[in-house]
Formats: sequence, C-alpha cells, structure tokens
Amino acid sequence: MKVFTAIVAATLVVLAMTLNLAEAGPPRLPLSVSAPEWQPLSQRQDQRLQARLEQALKQHAAWQPLLAQGKMSVGLVDLSNPKTPRFAQVNGNTMMYGASLPKLMILLAAFQGFEDGTLKDTPEVHRDLIEMIRRSDNPASSRMIGRIGLKKIEALASDQRYQFYDPKKGGGIWLGGTYSHGGEVNPEPITGLSHTATAYQLCRFYYLLAYGRLISPERSRQMLKILAFPDLPGKFVSVLEKSVPHSCLYRKSGEVRGFHADSILVWNPGWRRYILVAMIDDAGGEQILKDLVPVAEQVLRPSLPRRPVGAVKKPR
Repeated sequence: MKVFTAIVAATLVVLAMTLNLAEAGPPRLPLSVSAPEWQPLSQRQDQRLQARLEQALKQHAAWQPLLAQGKMSVGLVDLSNPKTPRFAQVNGNTMMYGASLPKLMILLAAFQGFEDGTLKDTPEVHRDLIEMIRRSDNPASSRMIGRIGLKKIEALASDQRYQFYDPKKGGGIWLGGTYSHGGEVNPEPITGLSHTATAYQLCRFYYLLAYGRLISPERSRQMLKILAFPDLPGKFVSVLEKSVPHSCLYRKSGEVRGFHADSILVWNPGWRRYILVAMIDDAGGEQILKDLVPVAEQVLRPSLPRRPVGAVKKPR
C-alpha cells in the first residue's frame, strides 16, 4: 500500500510539473540573452538547416525556375532554442522589389523618433502605424513618411546601429518613396526601384526585434505589439491561423502586380517559434507562399508527418 501511495504521489508531482511547464509556455518576447550568448544573424547560419531547406525547395519542380532566376527568395530562422537560433536562406541576398515590406523601416523610424523626442506618439500617429502595418494602408504610410521625412528614414536604414541597407554588401531594405502618386521618389542605387528588400535583411529585422535589439527592449516590445494581430488575410496567415492565434503572429506582407511577399515571426506556446520570409516575383506567388509554410515547418521539424503541398485536410 505504501509503495502504491508513493507511486501515485510521484505521478501527481510529475503531472503538476508538466502542467506548470505547459502553462508557462515559451519565454516572452522580446527575448533576453547574455552578452556572451548573443551573436548576429550572419553568425547563426546552420549547415544542416541550410541543406534541409535547399532540399525541400528542390522537391517542387514549379519553384525551380523561380529560384534559378532569382525570382524567389526564402529566409528561415529557427528560434525554438533562443540561446542557439539557426538560420538558413536561399537567394537571401538577392535584391527584389519590396512593395509594402519596406514599411517596416517607417515603423522603426517612428519609434526612433519617439525615443529621440523628434516625433510625438499621438493617438493619430499610433492609429496610422496600426493601419500601415496591420492593414498595409498606403495613405497612412505616406502620412508617416511626411511626419518623419524620407531622407531620415533612408539614413536610419543605413545607420551603423542597424545596417539594414549597405550597397557594399548587396543592398538590403530601401524605402525611397512615398506610397502615394506624385510623392517624393529617391530610387535605390543598385536596382533603380523605390522600394526594395532582401530576405536576409528582413529576417534580421525580426531577429533583432525578437531579441529586443531595435532601439531598446521596451521599444522593441512596443513595435511587436503593432505587428501582432495581422488583419490582412492570405499568404502565410491563411495557413498559420488554423493552428496559431493571431496574437502570436507578428507580420508584414506586400503585393503588387504579380509580386507577392510575406514576412512573419511566429511565437506560439507550442513548438512553432520561427521567422519566415519569402518574396515571389510570379503571378502564382500567393499560392506559393501558402504552400511554403508546411514546407518550412517540415524543415524545422523533420519528424512532422509529410503533407503534400497544397493538400487540404478533410473535415471530420
């Protein structure tokens, strides 16, 4: 009887510990790691993850011409262990038309202005930031550019603190124009486009944000709140929202005239904790982005049951 009681007690203790761990979930964003543990994303490239990503993309014949022509770029960051993140990319340093993705630079410049005291965080400004990020509203974006100044946003992207754009390293994120007709335009020197980005630099944006390294941990937390609860459907969100709450999705998407792109930080209490960025210069890009989510998750967790790209679960 005593042995049985001891076994039951031990089982209850283990069960309680398991429940406590489940309730605790992953660490909150932004993450905090010690200085010795911190490394920039460029030093987090993982050969095994890279090989799996390349192999997974090669399995889809329709994607091969796009990858070969530099019309499809993908970046993936595994954050399941915050102390040892892993990074892989395909065409990650290829400059592509950015559509609305460079609006992330407006967000950063706005919060830098709040921090420096050069921009006041009014209800109107806060509303425009939400409209700009969650709904990709172009008039709100142009109003924010007008408040901050296009040149200041460009300078911040190239600033040594962030280095989101460096022509000596192939470019990066460039916001060289408003999102309204007839507005100021300053084309990116390499491509001649007004809005450009690379998957690598977009991954870096979310990576630094996740670790509280954009301006400060508190400002990073505030920016994450703006990026959460995406309102625009489609692309990554249409797949992830079936298993992840919108409060755990931090996202900015973009599309125009056959170009489709999405960028997201997934931070779920379950195993899904990663950054995924993809840009597709193809009319079928919307579907490719949807199909890419299960592919990326299979790369992150090879033990997941394989599901054909585009497969739809049968209703029970």
